[in-house]
Order: sequence, then C-alpha cells, then structure tokens
Amino acid sequence: MAASPAAGSALGRYVLVRFLLIIPTVFILVTTVFVLMRSTGDPITAALGGRLTPDQLAERIAAAGYDRPILVQYWEYLTGVFTGDLGTTISDNRPVTEILTTYGAATLELSAYAVLVAVVLGVPFGMLSGYFRDRYPDAVLRVLAILAYATPVFFAGLLLKLVFSVWLGWFPVAGRVSTAGEIEMRMADADSGFMLIDAFQTGNPAVLLDVLSHAALPALALGLLTAGVFLRLVRTNMIGTLGREYIDAARSRGVGESRLVRTHAWRPALIPIITVAGMQIAMLLVGAVLTETTFEWRGLGFQLAEYLQARDFVAVQGIVVLMAVVVAVTNFLVDIIAALVDPRVRY
Repeated sequence: MAASPAAGSALGRYVLVRFLLIIPTVFILVTTVFVLMRSTGDPITAALGGRLTPDQLAERIAAAGYDRPILVQYWEYLTGVFTGDLGTTISDNRPVTEILTTYGAATLELSAYAVLVAVVLGVPFGMLSGYFRDRYPDAVLRVLAILAYATPVFFAGLLLKLVFSVWLGWFPVAGRVSTAGEIEMRMADADSGFMLIDAFQTGNPAVLLDVLSHAALPALALGLLTAGVFLRLVRTNMIGTLGREYIDAARSRGVGESRLVRTHAWRPALIPIITVAGMQIAMLLVGAVLTETTFEWRGLGFQLAEYLQARDFVAVQGIVVLMAVVVAVTNFLVDIIAALVDPRVRY
C-alpha cells in the first residue's frame, strides 16, 4: 500500500526539523569547547609556557592572535570552523584538518568493528534472554550484560591483552598491522587509511588476516560496552513483544515458538537499538580514546591523548569539535531511520 500524502508530509516535516536542529546543536557544542579550552588561558602559554622566555612567549602569542579580545578570537574561530579551517597544532605545527583526515579513518574503522561486535553479541543474546525470561539462561546473560557495560573500557582492554596476547599468544599486543603487512600494503600503493580496504587491495590473504587479528581485541573491548546495552534493550522489548495480543493469537493458531521469535518478535525488538544508536556513537567515541591508547591504535583517540599530554589545546579543540559534529550528524541519521522503521516517531 502506498504511503498517504499526510504520512509523507509528516515525514518531510520531521526530517526538516531534525536537520535544522543540527545547526544550533553544533553551534552550542563548538562554543562550549571553545570556552572550556580558553578557560585555561591561551593555548601558546598552556603548551609552551616554561620552555620559552617571556619575550618569545609574548611574540608567539601575538603572532597567533591570542592577545586580542576573546570575542574577536571566538568569531575568527567560529568562521574558521564553518569554512573548514581549525587552526594549526602548536606541538608539531600541522594543520588540524590534516590530523583529522590522517587519523580519522582509523577511529572510524575501529568504531565500525565495535558496532559489529555489539550487534552480533547484543541482539541475538538479548532475544535469547527475553525468550527465556526469569530462567537460568536469562539470569546468566543479564549478569554478563551488566559486567559488559559496567567494566571500564581500558580495564577490559588490558584484561583481553593479558589473557589473549600475553598468556595465550593468540592475538598481537598492539598496533593496527604488523611491519611486514604495512610494507606489503605500501608496495601495493594501498593508502586509504582503512587497513581492511588496504589489505584487500594487496590481494594477499595473510595480510588480511594480519589486519583482522590486530583489530579483534580492540573491537571486542570497545564493542562489549555497547553490546551490554543492546542486550538489555532487546531483552526488555522482546518481553514486551511476546506479551502482545497478536503473539497470543499466533500461538492459538499453533505457530511454533521459534517461528514466533523469527517471524513476529525480532523486528519490533530492534526498534530501541535504532533509537539509542546515536547516544551509543558518543559512548563509542569516548571509549575509543581509551581503547586506542590501550592498544596503541593510532587513531583520533590516540592522538587526542597525545595532544592532551602535550597541552596542545588547538589540536584537542579540533578533534573534539569533529567528534561533536559526528555525534550530531549521526543522531540526525538515526532519527530518520527510526522514523522510517516506526512511523509513530514522526508525530
């Protein structure tokens, strides 16, 4: 049946409103980051104070424009953000946009792996837990879910490294690829930033396995956090769905329990996953900082930790702003998907 004009109009209004909300959201986030970074003083003093003479420091501050009124600095920064100019790092004198493009692919790749782990573990186990409500499998899975999202990401990463890398020796300790694999990818002129794509371009299955083995533990450490949340959400919605009247009617017609779950109950149980996916993206980006540092996965999270140690607030500001924009845009896309899956969201 074709969608009614009223339904299409409602969806259009919903999409437009959600899209327009991105602008004030990004504006507030950018302003907040700017204020927080400037609350510690100018970035030059924060990064180089104590290593330069007062005259040299004053000269660097004046050259960078940090001696001007704060509102002037804010306006210039704001216009720079919306034109794609996020400044230049203080510690290594690189454009912030270059940092974002160089290391952003690594964080995006790790986040994709983590989402895959979360869906593969959280959704089926959540359905299983809901189906066996208040029985032994449900109790075990609920405890595991609590442990998954209550365990700090860095602790989970260290534990996984200790067991599977140090004790068992099944996976590499750190990095995104071995030296041999990196050399082979360079020889194949594969430099997309996404190791999995670059490994495919070499045509060597050993390099592909090398990349996946390096990604396994970081993806598991980061994905477990979201998997626990997904498991609880799917379980709750599965219990509610299995108690609906149409499920009882299907049972009365002799439909088997396994078919009820596969055919009637699983799709409604996924709606909360879509609804909270935007919030989980923010959690993944926060967790990526700790995960990348733990596994020396050189992405934006790893670089953010490095620049924080160097007190390079220009670089920190740029990375945080990018993460904020990614979260805002992701929430917009999630809202649209939720509206397409569940029409009630539009009204």
